[in-house]
Amino acid sequence: LRCSQASGGGLVQARGSLRLSCAASGFTFDDSAIGWFRQAPGKEREGVSCIVTSVAFTYSADSVKDRFTISSDNAKNTVYLQMNSLKPEDTAVYYCAANLRGRCSWSPEDMNYWGKGTLVTVSS
Repeated sequence: LRCSQASGGGLVQARGSLRLSCAASGFTFDDSAIGWFRQAPGKEREGVSCIVTSVAFTYSADSVKDRFTISSDNAKNTVYLQMNSLKPEDTAVYYCAANLRGRCSWSPEDMNYWGKGTLVTVSS
């Protein structure tokens, strides 16, 4: 069972864009909710965006609304996080995580599986 991150992290200048991908396997993707979390140095892990894959309901934290867009390709069992207008404060390790009951949550302890983190660095 895994929720792996195939690509996306890196270094970008402020106001730039990146797209993160999360390829899931080993569970019923269409019954799940996939969330993106991030953790900056010295800070707690926080929820960024989440999607209920069966109905494409999405949720985003206030800090990223209108800048980040989460989407899913159910045929590929993949969730994307399109990040635009990046700011230095978006610098963090980004993780995707799956809730097998199809419930979005900002609480990391509610997620069942985690992918490897990918570092996003936004320079000013």
